[in-house]
Amino acid sequence: MCGFIGSWHPENRHPGTLAAGLAAIAHRGPDGEGWHDIGHVRFGHRRLSIVDIAGGKQPLFNEDHHLCLVHNGEIYNHGAVLAGLHGDHQPRTRSDGEAWLHAAEEQGLAAAVGQLHGIFALAGSDGDSLCLGRDALGIKPLYWSRHDGGLVFASEIKALLPVVPPDTIEVFPPGHVYTSTAGLAPLWRVPAGWTADDQPRDPEAWADAFLAALDGAVRQRLMADVPVGVFLSGGLDSSLIAALMRRYLPELHSFAVGLPGSNDLERAREVAADLGTIHHEVAISEADLIAALDEVIWHLESWDPDLVRSALPCWFVSREAAKHVKVVLTGEGADELFAGYAYHRDYHGVQLHRELRRSIKGLHHINLQRVDRMSMAHGLEARVPFLDTDVIGLALSIPPDLKLARGFHKFILCHAAARVLPPEIAWRAKEQFDHGTGSAEALRRHFGSAEREAERYRAIFSARFPAGSEWLVARWEHDRGEPVTTPARGEHV
Repeated sequence: MCGFIGSWHPENRHPGTLAAGLAAIAHRGPDGEGWHDIGHVRFGHRRLSIVDIAGGKQPLFNEDHHLCLVHNGEIYNHGAVLAGLHGDHQPRTRSDGEAWLHAAEEQGLAAAVGQLHGIFALAGSDGDSLCLGRDALGIKPLYWSRHDGGLVFASEIKALLPVVPPDTIEVFPPGHVYTSTAGLAPLWRVPAGWTADDQPRDPEAWADAFLAALDGAVRQRLMADVPVGVFLSGGLDSSLIAALMRRYLPELHSFAVGLPGSNDLERAREVAADLGTIHHEVAISEADLIAALDEVIWHLESWDPDLVRSALPCWFVSREAAKHVKVVLTGEGADELFAGYAYHRDYHGVQLHRELRRSIKGLHHINLQRVDRMSMAHGLEARVPFLDTDVIGLALSIPPDLKLARGFHKFILCHAAARVLPPEIAWRAKEQFDHGTGSAEALRRHFGSAEREAERYRAIFSARFPAGSEWLVARWEHDRGEPVTTPARGEHV
């Protein structure tokens, strides 16, 4: 939805380069810019207008202007939060951020963050203290630096590079809230979910319950005053999201990307025809992929080869989608919840369940970083219904032997999807995004070896980012044959 930068200093010593930092992420908010000083805090904000197009400018203020905030993302339960307040509150706009602002008047800034359900990174102040918060999974990015006796924070790494030394920048942890008076505290953790002692439940009941929960998450994520579309690869996850969206949208734009003749283009075309979407295809070439590398790595803020490979097609499909809509829904997260990757077959029972929980915790600096950076590079917001906290809680309650069953990955999800999709789509075999689009094979042809490919990506990163920035790059590595996410600096996964 937006991007922001800010600083807090007890002596009001704000860096003079904050404006340069905000300019570096102007792509996150092409619709407007706002600044405000409140006591020891300075906020800068770039806006992507999605809710209350005319009136929802930021920073936002309460009635007497003693509270001020900026935020990035969407608070899906903002109406319920406002309705549950006791005082006589008079929101000045229809922005979903008003929910935190006025809840904070009654409960305090930090406590009010705990009432919010959505995707968000936010910062607020009463003039003396600062409060920062990030959504449960870190779907929206937030970085910070403790520097020169104060604190500086922003939506992307590149916004902080003109402001503070790169070796002081850290990832703000997902599911946490910070105040300058009380420090950092957790708000949410990935639920424990299933245990081996749980009583068996009918698979039909699990499928019905999950489909209902996902339908509710999709419906919530249609909240917008602008058109909403869908990324459609033709695989199970995105096809299911598109089918649920069609229940509520008489007109739905779908977007697919791939090299000519790739599986994703052909399968997405088939699903789009079945669902009756207004379908858009982006055909890319090997030359397109190579030409885009510099910009993709700059926006991605990573040189991890797996991440770059999947980011490239995402870059092109986001660019096309932004010509038609401002919001898209994606199928991100289903593989981590339902054992969709080939390596999951090496796990069983408790070990599989533990691995799924671990991979969900690390999504924010791997796949979710890709989705956010590639979409926001084009002024497009991506929403992820599978990673709704209620959906996660239910999915992790499902026994692992219903996720890998009868020769199928994501068996119970296929079972649920068959209620709304043709069987040939619902039971379709999984293909990774970069393989389905044909981009992985094209990059292998171009570079000749994985080593040369990785060297090129790291060289581009080093040319664009100063020394010290590389430690902010998280990598998906293997240890004894098991994938292990190496945390970025400041993380404790």
